[in-house]
Amino acid sequence: MTKHYLLDRLQQYWLLARFDKPIGILILLWPTLWALWIAANGRPNALVLSVFCLGVVLMRAAGCVINDYADKDFDPHVQRTQQRPIAAGRVKPKEALILFAVLCLTAFGLVLLMNLYTIALSFVAAFLAASYPFMKRFTHLPQAYLGIAFGFSVPMAFAAQTGGIPLLAWILYLAVILWALVYDTMYAMVDIDDDLKIGVKSTAILFGKRVREITALLQVIILVLLLVVGRMSQLAWPYYAGLIVAAGLAVYQQVLIYHFDKPSCFKAFLNNNWFGLVVFVGLLMAYW
Repeated sequence: MTKHYLLDRLQQYWLLARFDKPIGILILLWPTLWALWIAANGRPNALVLSVFCLGVVLMRAAGCVINDYADKDFDPHVQRTQQRPIAAGRVKPKEALILFAVLCLTAFGLVLLMNLYTIALSFVAAFLAASYPFMKRFTHLPQAYLGIAFGFSVPMAFAAQTGGIPLLAWILYLAVILWALVYDTMYAMVDIDDDLKIGVKSTAILFGKRVREITALLQVIILVLLLVVGRMSQLAWPYYAGLIVAAGLAVYQQVLIYHFDKPSCFKAFLNNNWFGLVVFVGLLMAYW
């Protein structure tokens, strides 16, 4: 086994786990940080913070790997995904399953540093993350399932930080689920023609010509839920200033998707990173 072969394998696994595209990590990290800061009143435990940040990186990577494994028969027929490692034949499906198992076990090793409640919840999180990629075969709402799966870090963060999951955590979790539904619908708008051709379901297809109105309504609900979270947490004014900026970004995203232009829809998806960031910055400043 040559050094060149090992380097090639590592490079392909790196691409398969999408470490070259950190937008996915960031967009999943922001709600985790929201939850940790609120649960800890602005002072999260250093160990809990470290475990959850690393856990987000590992589980997002694992989600990408199992997603490509699940879509191995679809990706070669979609222009945007044809060059993914499995679709292009550079990584075997069996290799992907092994990599998925390694990533999940590493993440579980980190969770073992937390309390028993959080450890128990991690099994639910693992099931949701592993089953998500297959939902597009059975329902037009895989984007909502994505939010349920990767937003589960919110109740887990409260469990790790406080030992319980209050009503506030579930309200924040709902906001995160709806947020994922919105940004992943924008993402799905890019692939809608290919998805229709190969028979894959999505909210972009389900919402059809009403996708702009429905995502706009969902964005209003998300902001209202975040407002409720702020009131329940008795947060200071900078948090609400952050929500105003986030509302402006939501309007900008609606402008981007208005003409159903695919590059602009993808740009709207990417813009959600800034949405998550400004809410977190507002939280930081509120606790300061």
